[in-house]
Amino acid sequence: MMARKLTFDGRLVLPSDSDWEDARVGRVFNGRRPDRQPAAVLIAKSVDDVQKGVRLANENGWTVAIRSGGHSWAAWSVRDGGLLIDLGALREISLDEASGIVSAGPATKGGDELSPYLEERGRFFNGGHCPSVGIGGFLLQGGQGWNQRGWGWAAESVVAVDVVTADGDLVRCDADQNTDLYWAARGAGPAFPGIVVRFHLDTRPLFRHLAHTVQAYELEDFTEVMTWLYEAHHRIPDNVEIVAISTPVPLPDGTERRVFLVTGASFDDDELHARASLAEFNTCPVIDRALFVQDAAPSTLAEHRAQQELQNPEHWQYICDNAWIDAENSLEGVAAMVEGIRPLFTTNPTEKGFAIWMSNAPRRPLPDMAFSLHTDAYVAAYTVYEDPAEFARNRAWVDEVFAHAQPVTAGQYLGDSDMTNRQLRFMAPENWERLQQIIAERDPEGRFHRYLAADHATLNVNHWELSKA
Repeated sequence: MMARKLTFDGRLVLPSDSDWEDARVGRVFNGRRPDRQPAAVLIAKSVDDVQKGVRLANENGWTVAIRSGGHSWAAWSVRDGGLLIDLGALREISLDEASGIVSAGPATKGGDELSPYLEERGRFFNGGHCPSVGIGGFLLQGGQGWNQRGWGWAAESVVAVDVVTADGDLVRCDADQNTDLYWAARGAGPAFPGIVVRFHLDTRPLFRHLAHTVQAYELEDFTEVMTWLYEAHHRIPDNVEIVAISTPVPLPDGTERRVFLVTGASFDDDELHARASLAEFNTCPVIDRALFVQDAAPSTLAEHRAQQELQNPEHWQYICDNAWIDAENSLEGVAAMVEGIRPLFTTNPTEKGFAIWMSNAPRRPLPDMAFSLHTDAYVAAYTVYEDPAEFARNRAWVDEVFAHAQPVTAGQYLGDSDMTNRQLRFMAPENWERLQQIIAERDPEGRFHRYLAADHATLNVNHWELSKA
């Protein structure tokens, strides 16, 4: 093997090295680490390293897996055999102030690094909510970020990507050149047939006022509150991010327990407009039963990032799943939807676990890109625990509550999925076919790993539909 004959700016780590385990899984956010074993890990320090790594893999007949931020719940970057290229050092950021386009490496942390950099310059990009999420996997999967219902999916703001191809070449991909890779980079996720080493992103002027409404309800009120919210979220202006959360919180009586939170974050020019944007939340018919109400309180992105870090403790063990929820436009349809997702929010078996419902309305046509499946609302549930002995009961709970939600499930979002456990549709069928053609043309030897899945033959199909075929 020629592994040690090449010179890298970074370092090639082999299983015999003392820091192998750290190189293999040290940057995996989820404390539930896989046993899968690559043949080598390249800790890349430069784009040149990435190109050399791909060529080394070609010479050795290795497949290639890529790690940007390490936040994939299923640790998609850790595969058996082949070369894992860790892009953790590729975090350089630069802003063209004339165009408002920011360029950033794939391991750049959207909240911890990119957002503060842009805020200092009066700009904003709607990256991921958890501040330590790297932009690489986040954008490749579509980019479910801040106020996507109003600003669109973060991938829609990708204007170009710099990509290392299966031959180790470096190419620019945008609307005018290498358009197939540009199309695929916005939604293909871990099956993208290349390595994005730099993203070029359109930013927006930084909003001048952020207001936050929060209402806390007992879990017993979930059905009434969720029924109202599903009807009301279509009337709330699209400068407001709408999220409902089941999570433990401190309460005014000094206790702390799991409650159902309804939240609205309004991104505005001034307080007066923010209050008007959030006024619909005050129409909840059971607001008099709320445990507490925070109405249009001034807030900051820094405060939201701090809360997200508390909600997502690093290196704890996570099991999660998600679903795009579709309800028929009728009283019966909404009732079925609310009942379908109720156990996600009311029965979490872990103290720190949580569930979210996020509005995506008003639904709109998406631009021509690989990402192509969404509905008016998204749900995800997470168990969060420390003791590995709790795995079995938590796995069983996640599976049970999403089986309960199956009748109102349209598909899943790649970012919160584990397709070794459950496979659902995540892309429009015609986009899926187009992506397969691009992969076949760009990576005919299968140099890059595809999706980590239980059954590659039935990818992008809701598993319950297979039994009907």
